[in-house]
This record gives sequence, C-alpha cells and structure tokens, in this order.
Amino acid sequence: MSEVKKYPAPVTNPETAAFWDAAKEGKFMIKRCTACGEAHYFPRSICPFCYSDKTVWEQASGEGTIYTYSLMRKSPTGPYAIGYVTLKEGPSVQTNFVDCDLEKLKIGQKVKVVFKPTDGAPLPFFTVA
Repeated sequence: MSEVKKYPAPVTNPETAAFWDAAKEGKFMIKRCTACGEAHYFPRSICPFCYSDKTVWEQASGEGTIYTYSLMRKSPTGPYAIGYVTLKEGPSVQTNFVDCDLEKLKIGQKVKVVFKPTDGAPLPFFTVA
C-alpha cells in the first residue's frame, strides 16, 4: 500500500489571499499589469516589468509547456522532478511535476495544473496533459 504524500500548507498574506482563495475553488490565478499588458507569476501587486501598481487578477488556463526540468532520482522521499513551465498566458512558473512517469518528461511537453490538498489552501503542481 502506497502512502499518500502530505504537502505543507502554504503561507498566505493579504497580498496573496485572492490567489489561495481561488486555488480552493480549483482556479489558477496570475496577475496582469494594465499599464504595460504583461502577465506575471508569482502574483504580486507591483508589476515586475514596469513597476506599476495597476495590476489585476486573471484566471489562467492552467496549461503550459515544460521549459526545463531536473529529475532528482536520489532523495530520502523518493524520486521527484522540478522545473519551469511556460504558461499559455506567457509567464514561467517554477513547479514540481506530479502524477506522471517522471522518466518520460521532456522539454516542450504539454502539461496542466493540478492542485494537491494541504491543511490550508491546495498547492498547484503540474502533470502531463
């Protein structure tokens, strides 16, 4: 019998509360700057491109492609893969890959967001689409 992996609850603050509230509903949110039009992740109130505070929440599709990844085969908790996913909306997201054959991951592969439960808000990860 395999043990269910337990994930730590995310630390929230007023600036990210909307992100975690949406995650509870299965929605993956990003921020978009209305001054320069750029989307960014991790959601924050100041645009990292033009430094404007004119940002709005936007629901992302949760779909993207693997930009790069690393497979960690030797770990006390077992193999795992981390990497960057480029979302359809443009931003890149650092993430872990779950619920897939880690040996078959490849750059350019289509992936989608999945949420894993915690004692707080669920955490977003990515799996093969």
